[in-house]
Amino acid sequence: MTEKLQEETDKRRKATIFVISGDLEKLFAAFSIAIGAATCNIEVKMFFTFWGLRALKKNVHTGESLFARMLGILESGDINKANPGKYKFLGLGRWMFKKMVKEKNVTGLAELRQLAINLGVELYSCDTTMEVMEIPKEKLIDKVADPVGVGWLIEQSLQSDFIYSL
Repeated sequence: MTEKLQEETDKRRKATIFVISGDLEKLFAAFSIAIGAATCNIEVKMFFTFWGLRALKKNVHTGESLFARMLGILESGDINKANPGKYKFLGLGRWMFKKMVKEKNVTGLAELRQLAINLGVELYSCDTTMEVMEIPKEKLIDKVADPVGVGWLIEQSLQSDFIYSL
């Protein structure tokens, strides 16, 4: 085997997952894909921005200014408060979906996030979104790396073998 071919074989593949949505089903998909890739020994980095940040937030209110506090109230809660993008049924959609997941013995969203962390998936938050929405790093779960910008996302994407956006 040539040296270059050996380097290609030894190189660990990389995936970047870009999460902009906080919809329940999209977060399920994002963490499921991350877990699947991580179990295939692929280095996975997830970048969360805008409504996707719900997946990383603790169950606390955010925001200091009037508009940021209003947004913090509207988007209050952690990953367990994620709603389906469709079929909300005046708030019953989340309850129905969680009930269906439990009845089918499927791993819940918070547990999927923890499994991804346990498998070494790296979680990153968007610094600009955090600044605009006034979400300090202390209001995120402990396993989130320091906030990064879109330049970091582009660099990671260029180095990745697999890029997924939700």
